[in-house]
Amino acid sequence: MPVKSEGIQFGGQVGFLARPENAKSPLPGVVVIQEIWGVDGHIEDVATRLAAAGYTALAPDLYAENGQRPEPLSRERIQEVQTFMNALPPAAGADPAARAAALAEKPEAERLRIETSHVAMFGNLGRLGSFVPVLRAAVRHLRETAPDQRVACVGFCMGGALSALLSCEEPELSGAAIYYGSAPPAERIAAIACPVIGFYGSLDQRVNAGLPAFTEAMRAAGKEFESHMYEGAAHGFFNDRRPSYHVGAVRDSYARLLEFFRKTIGT
Repeated sequence: MPVKSEGIQFGGQVGFLARPENAKSPLPGVVVIQEIWGVDGHIEDVATRLAAAGYTALAPDLYAENGQRPEPLSRERIQEVQTFMNALPPAAGADPAARAAALAEKPEAERLRIETSHVAMFGNLGRLGSFVPVLRAAVRHLRETAPDQRVACVGFCMGGALSALLSCEEPELSGAAIYYGSAPPAERIAAIACPVIGFYGSLDQRVNAGLPAFTEAMRAAGKEFESHMYEGAAHGFFNDRRPSYHVGAVRDSYARLLEFFRKTIGT
């Protein structure tokens, strides 16, 4: 299916929008929430795939301030960090000492760029709530451009946590999909007003540690929550630009994601 994609401005924000090129009627919307790597080729590809499935997909750029990213969070700088991280052994990415040892082997200018951008990126994990207004603006934009259509969201990694958080904060949301994202604060779960689905890799110990409590809290609050665990898959398994890519988990989870959207926001 031909897809039209473009960078857009909405509510003072910027983002990547994709929709079926020849669709004549308004479409259900999906907010695609970036990984810690930002709106990059992978996230744009996810939005394009969802557009090819018949949705209007909007990926807001959470790192853009007044339409521009600060230099440490530019696409080029983030790609440099990702290339560095991809080259590390799997366990070294989460080991500060191992990362520091690998960085020490880099030329000083490159090392400083990677260090500065890494700090800027991962520092965002401590301020997830500050991104929620941007995500709510994305939901409003999709609702305003197609008033009779419903809107859902899907997020990955940091975006998975934000997808869960948005389900607590946005009453106009009709469904939320979480890919290996942390659970929202327990006190916010009662505010969730839409079905939630989650996809997790069995090797992702950090995120999975909070999953039993999240599952029980959703059950106790009477919320609709469906989760799927993929044996042998690690954190980031959906990203085909990273060593963690797991094609079996992607194949199954994407089919389930499309069925979830079919049920929650329409065919």
